[in-house]
Amino acid sequence: MTGNVEMNFDGKTIGFPTIVGSEGEVGVNITALRNQTGCITLDPGYGNTGSCESAITFIDGEEGILRYRGYDIAELAAKSTFIETSYLLIYGNLPSRAQLVDFSNLLTENQMLHEDMRHLFDGFPPTAHPMAILSAMINAASSYHPNIINKREERFPWHAARLISQVRTIAAYSYRKARGLPTIYPKTTLKYTANFLHMMFSHPGEDIELKPEIVRALDLIFLLHADHEQNCSTSTVRMVASSRANLFASASAGVCALWGPLHGGANQAVLEMLQEIHHEGDDGSKFLAQVKDKTGNRRLMGFGHRVYKNFDPRAVIIKEQCDKVLAQLHKSDPLLDIAKKLEEIALHDDYFVSRKLYPNVDFYSGIIMRAIGIPLDMFTVMFAIGRMPGWIANFKEVMEDPESRIARPRQIYTGPTLRSYKTLDQRG
Repeated sequence: MTGNVEMNFDGKTIGFPTIVGSEGEVGVNITALRNQTGCITLDPGYGNTGSCESAITFIDGEEGILRYRGYDIAELAAKSTFIETSYLLIYGNLPSRAQLVDFSNLLTENQMLHEDMRHLFDGFPPTAHPMAILSAMINAASSYHPNIINKREERFPWHAARLISQVRTIAAYSYRKARGLPTIYPKTTLKYTANFLHMMFSHPGEDIELKPEIVRALDLIFLLHADHEQNCSTSTVRMVASSRANLFASASAGVCALWGPLHGGANQAVLEMLQEIHHEGDDGSKFLAQVKDKTGNRRLMGFGHRVYKNFDPRAVIIKEQCDKVLAQLHKSDPLLDIAKKLEEIALHDDYFVSRKLYPNVDFYSGIIMRAIGIPLDMFTVMFAIGRMPGWIANFKEVMEDPESRIARPRQIYTGPTLRSYKTLDQRG
């Protein structure tokens, strides 16, 4: 559905077409703006700029709505799995039974890394951050499959499955390498998330007990993070893909964008906040009082969200699973006790309620991952594993768009005007 909007430039009225999305969002198409007016728009952070049309994910931040391909996140969380949801995001519809079996089989067939890649892990120092390893090894994995450069569409399902499957293998290998532990290979008999936990925590000849509630909790974290519209990392994937870089290179760039503490590091920041509170001998009450009084430059991490102005719909879902995990594990952890105290106070204190500072998905996912035993430096890696199908879906959308162009933003230049070169003698 399209329309038209008129704008006045120096007394001259110019019309620009509008496009209305399927959920009623209105965008003004300013493709011809510079040609017709000599002007460009300036929107630092792109908060008011639509970079693309997409049929993957819909968010209404004011109403707390998140939908993948039209399906409400709460319904998917209750009825679906990460792998079924991955298929939905990438291919546009929920799979039939046969399609799901074929997709799962592709994941199993491609879960092993080329054996030579084990030597590449040895090249990283023990201090290497898992996100650095993940980004580098995703690119390295593509080297063992040179046909990925071939843009034939019939090869895409294999490349997509290989990336989704191998990203967790790379993550588990990097975790064990950093701790001097022997590599644990994936099992063909285990499903996606259970297999990841097996590779992380089993020992040679001694498999870890895979508790259903723990597997379900991590699978849910992956599902809830699977896509989130045009965030920083997804926009990065699309920008790199616009140059016709391959899938693995585009996803590797997404990992680098996600690594930033303002993006994928939010759940890690929650645990760092809890550690700081515990170090000071506080149960959380003093900390929240300082947040309210704006003393000590205190920041409450894991509460509120840039997009969601009311509540984060993912937080409502994951809180229930968080309670189940803590109840099953009977964890005695002072940081978890502080987290419960912060949640209790913030949900009933007018200061936080009036400002709509509700716990978000990062708050609860961080608590769950700590309870499971996933170390702090792996938190963002978990985010990357979950976000992979969304990145792949966006890559696919760029590649299939006949009107796709290489991304090339404009700028407003604020540097010196024309200057004449002076020799060293003239410069004194």
